[in-house]
Amino acid sequence: MQKYLYLIIISFSLTSCYTYQVKKQPDPVTNNKQESKKTAESVGNTSTQIQNTAAQSPIPINIQETLAPNKNVKIDVDGKSYKIIVDRWESDSLVAHAVYNPKKILKFHKNQINSEKIAEKRFSQPIADIITVTVYAGIGVLIWALVH
Repeated sequence: MQKYLYLIIISFSLTSCYTYQVKKQPDPVTNNKQESKKTAESVGNTSTQIQNTAAQSPIPINIQETLAPNKNVKIDVDGKSYKIIVDRWESDSLVAHAVYNPKKILKFHKNQINSEKIAEKRFSQPIADIITVTVYAGIGVLIWALVH
């Protein structure tokens, strides 16, 4: 019983509250609905029509702005995923190092990087809450076991 309890405690201590999450891009469909409401309110306004046309076109993602220096990200390059820390940009090439191996320098051309699968490392509140509740429950069970 104690072996399993120690194993559970160790596994929860190694769990991280940080996850790699892809930034959600603004949905052009909802932007079009909002712009059409504005167009209905001001029928003769040409600036609203220009904004409506601009909202219909897809928003390009600038990879160099997204992958700024010192960011911890997970990228997809030619079907393989890498967890990296961005060092710098050298013209069109990204220079970075692996998260768990700082001596390993990686270089990628910006056309190799899949811009739809760039995930930033962020704090995950639901995972933190699950870990907290589980630890409190474990402490409660431990106190109950010691008392009986």
